Amino acid sequence: MTGGALTLAQRALSLLDSGEEAQATVTAERSLLLRFGRSRPTQATAVDDLTLEATILRDGHTGSAATNRTDDESLKACVRAAAASAAATAASEDSGPYPGLPSPAAGRPHDGHDARTARLDPAEGGAALAAAFEATAAQGAEAHGVWTAAEVETAIASTAGAAAVDRLTDAYMKVAAITPGGTSGFAAATSVATTGLDPRTIAETAARKATAAAAEPARLPAGEYPVVMEATAVGELLTWLGALAFNGLAHAEERGALAGRLGKRVAAASINLSDSPRYRGTLPRAFDAEGVPKAPLPLIQDGVAHRVVHDTRSAALAGARTTGHALAPGGAPMGPAPTNLVLVGGGAADEAALCAPIERGVYVTRLWYTNPVRPKETLLTGLTRDGTFLIEDGKIAAPLGDLRFTDSVLGILERTQDLSARPVLTSEGEYYGRRFATGVLCPALRTAGVRFNA
Repeated sequence: MTGGALTLAQRALSLLDSGEEAQATVTAERSLLLRFGRSRPTQATAVDDLTLEATILRDGHTGSAATNRTDDESLKACVRAAAASAAATAASEDSGPYPGLPSPAAGRPHDGHDARTARLDPAEGGAALAAAFEATAAQGAEAHGVWTAAEVETAIASTAGAAAVDRLTDAYMKVAAITPGGTSGFAAATSVATTGLDPRTIAETAARKATAAAAEPARLPAGEYPVVMEATAVGELLTWLGALAFNGLAHAEERGALAGRLGKRVAAASINLSDSPRYRGTLPRAFDAEGVPKAPLPLIQDGVAHRVVHDTRSAALAGARTTGHALAPGGAPMGPAPTNLVLVGGGAADEAALCAPIERGVYVTRLWYTNPVRPKETLLTGLTRDGTFLIEDGKIAAPLGDLRFTDSVLGILERTQDLSARPVLTSEGEYYGRRFATGVLCPALRTAGVRFNA
């Protein structure tokens, strides 16, 4: 609904009482999701949804309400509900931490919209599934997973003068290939466009790992081992790091992992991590949930902690300025977060080159069921899954069963020895509720040690 989203947001603002400070956000999502299991389609879901959210400010507090209706009476009711929420909060608490809506600023354009993907042709998804089924069957395995694509338009209008519109597309496919013996392998891809996915290659990669894992698994006692992680596993760790270390609200409240550590070395010198919303290969965005333009922000430079991210609320608490990382109007309860993490690649040609120096270690495809144990230390626990292998004498030698790890993300990065040259875009790709596609652009890496439990 190009143009119409912003008009609708502005129409909602026109229904405010005089003097109200408010923001209206309109999100229009069109998406298609195809699930499959045992090399058969199992679910097809199409979404065509428009939501308007009104956010009103009272005495440093915000209140919000949302509606799917666009008639004047429904918009008025939504605005009244948001005002009542803000008033109730302001009446029950002291003056709040929200300093006021940010001043408007022009965002920069990006190449995050693909016209072909926006057509959401079900036949394209069907062809992707057929290619995956054929590729896994050729290696004696079955395909399980998801193919999905979407177009999302977001418009923001505010009484501070914001008037911003962003249109994005994204596509994602993951395949878990499973053999009759129950061994599994995994591969996935994320892109702005469906043409950026190669379903046959994704499925073949997953099936090769599954069939390789069908050999007699080796046993590995608990301990610390050198590890090569594929980009999918690295992306999981960096996503957690974004929440535990770079959240400006947690940092201002001294709960964050970088409290007292900015300007200090926290990782290997080869680690250069930023939040870069227009870096080639990412899922770009023009502005955050408060309409603040996105801009590149260095987070770790040559291993040294450099910055954390802020929305308007966390910036006010920290005596800083918003960096354009609001996840919700007025600030999400959990605080801001980076949504376009980019880890620069290193000197290794590929994963095989990363394995070459290791006498005995572990190769990890992806991590699963990860959870924080001690957030301020970035200490996580979780399992390896769908392709864990023993490395011996520089080569993958045998499959391993899934291993439980308990280790610090910053510790793993501090012990990083090398990275592959080419970063790839990784994403979880599962969407429950409002679609908000994000990804981590990162390479594979070799770290000197990861702690595995018995």
